[in-house]
Amino acid sequence: MTDELPLTDYDQLSLGDLKHRIRSLSEDELRRVRDHERDHGDRTAVLQIIETRLDELGRGAEPAPGDQRNAPQVSGATGESSVSPEHSPDGNTPLRHGVYQQTPARGRD
Repeated sequence: MTDELPLTDYDQLSLGDLKHRIRSLSEDELRRVRDHERDHGDRTAVLQIIETRLDELGRGAEPAPGDQRNAPQVSGATGESSVSPEHSPDGNTPLRHGVYQQTPARGRD
């Protein structure tokens, strides 16, 4: 058995992408992904999705056609923000709806 996971860029997949992509995996492949998740991320939502799919396969569902190893790589998942500090607001920018004691005293005497 190889250590390579059957899903390209597994650790960068969003929950929605993961839910879609695991549909083409066999029970053995899903178990490998589940074991990897338990050892690394141990994310409850991900484990629930995998267990649900394993249950579906156990009740007779068939893997969807296609090989996820050929799926395009996840883009924009480098962990860095694409927003530069020069586009950030100044630290003294007032809140959108004003700040306490900076708004006019309308109707107050």
